[in-house]
Amino acid sequence: MESIVASHLYKSFDKGRIPALLDVSLSVEQGELFGLIGPDGAGKTTLFRILATLLLADQGEAKVDGLDVKQAYKAIRHRVGYMPGRFSLYQDLSVEENLDFFAKVFGTTIQENYYLVKDIYQQLEPFKTRKAGKLSGGMKQKLALCCALIHKPSVLFLDEPTTGVDPVSRKEFWEMLQKLKQEGISILVSTPYMDEASLCDRVALMQKGKILDIDTPSHIIDKFPKKLWAVSATNMYQLLMDLRAFSATAACYSFGESHHLTLKNDASDAASLQQYLTEKKHKDLKINTIKPTIEDCFMAML
Repeated sequence: MESIVASHLYKSFDKGRIPALLDVSLSVEQGELFGLIGPDGAGKTTLFRILATLLLADQGEAKVDGLDVKQAYKAIRHRVGYMPGRFSLYQDLSVEENLDFFAKVFGTTIQENYYLVKDIYQQLEPFKTRKAGKLSGGMKQKLALCCALIHKPSVLFLDEPTTGVDPVSRKEFWEMLQKLKQEGISILVSTPYMDEASLCDRVALMQKGKILDIDTPSHIIDKFPKKLWAVSATNMYQLLMDLRAFSATAACYSFGESHHLTLKNDASDAASLQQYLTEKKHKDLKINTIKPTIEDCFMAML
């Protein structure tokens, strides 16, 4: 069963001068953890706001739990949990007061659905009397997730939930999402962090309002068209310039401690690469073939 369906969505701003979504279509199965992967400005937040009934599309249709986002927006709002990218809880209320407030808004209590937020809230409990505005970034995100879950939604929208959060909190947050998926909750999560893509069941790669590909992370990686090389040397800047000037280079960009390189012809050009860089007198030169990541696939699609 499909929990979320978006069909040929278009959306623009400033009287059509700024396109945000260009023919976006996707579907999310019940109990699936689906990721929207892309940089700022890709259209992720606009898509979230349309699906959460906060924004109307210019064209196209969308359904959540089988309900049309235009015709049944009131019913949808009772079925979904939405966590926007910016922390939007009441900063002058305590942790406990925020959670109690959102439970009452949806006509429920903390106790009724406590099992859903128990693992998360136990980390917040020592700070339950602290004002939400005084929490750390990671704690704020955990509180926001608790408030989005307290009415037991069937669909969860999480817009860049780990942006600006420390690595440990990011890891913990994704572990929580895996547990929520086991409860049968459909989760649509967006992130600019390419490494988080591998934690999703399927992902959609987005750029400039368009979807470049939808598939499982492993299948997207398998589609990478060429052999990928990691190249490093003492003078990394000069190395990058030389690699980009190499006549056989198809693409080259910096990636962590090395430069990632693809060649026009994998078989014949690889042999001349070593000779070319040796003639350029690069020191501590290392050239290795590596397995591509989601980010490499994204760069190749661009």
